[in-house]
Amino acid sequence: MSSERHSLETRARMHAALGDPARLAIVDTLLVGDASPGELARALDMPTNLTAHHLKVLQDSGLVARSRSEGDRRRTYVRLVPETLHDLLPAPTRTAPRVVFVCTHNSARSQLAAALWARRSSVPATSAGTDPAPRVHPRALRTADRHGLTIAHRRPVHLTDVVRPDDLVVAVCDNAHEDLGDDTAHLHWSVADPARTDTDEAFETAYQVLADRIDRLAPAVKASNDT
Repeated sequence: MSSERHSLETRARMHAALGDPARLAIVDTLLVGDASPGELARALDMPTNLTAHHLKVLQDSGLVARSRSEGDRRRTYVRLVPETLHDLLPAPTRTAPRVVFVCTHNSARSQLAAALWARRSSVPATSAGTDPAPRVHPRALRTADRHGLTIAHRRPVHLTDVVRPDDLVVAVCDNAHEDLGDDTAHLHWSVADPARTDTDEAFETAYQVLADRIDRLAPAVKASNDT
């Protein structure tokens, strides 16, 4: 009985949190990308103190979580906790001729994301970096091999040599997001850098996080030439 009551109370808090239009707008915004509180306030034209209040309600209900930026440690990013929502989420759609995954060195997260996307969606995808490394990280290659993924290009490339104006850009790390700038129209996924820990477990965790994100985004993205 106590577990049933706990479940009911948890669901009631979630429904109460979603009963405000501003909080629903925040959840919709976070559906396919993470954002700092300031970015949410600007995107929704909402006062920062009101944004902070709504985020606290959503966090207390378990709908969102925060993490510290790996780039600028003064920042925090808010992400959706999708497993608490189940079928309550809307299904937004975007059109793009191509998806470009961007991280700092284009040596791990962005490479794995592009490979995962190729298996999940017919929309073309590639990857790039804001400060490309000399090579793809060996653990990223081993992670891709374990999961039967193909890394499209083994030499990291700079985003200015890849990104076109009509691409859907997804920054898969905090540094890349911050380098792209708050006013740039791109999605942001705050995925921890596995190279900092440099273990197979860290790379596997990054893979699983990316796979979950791509499973959510892929159905919402249609090719620009689809009818």
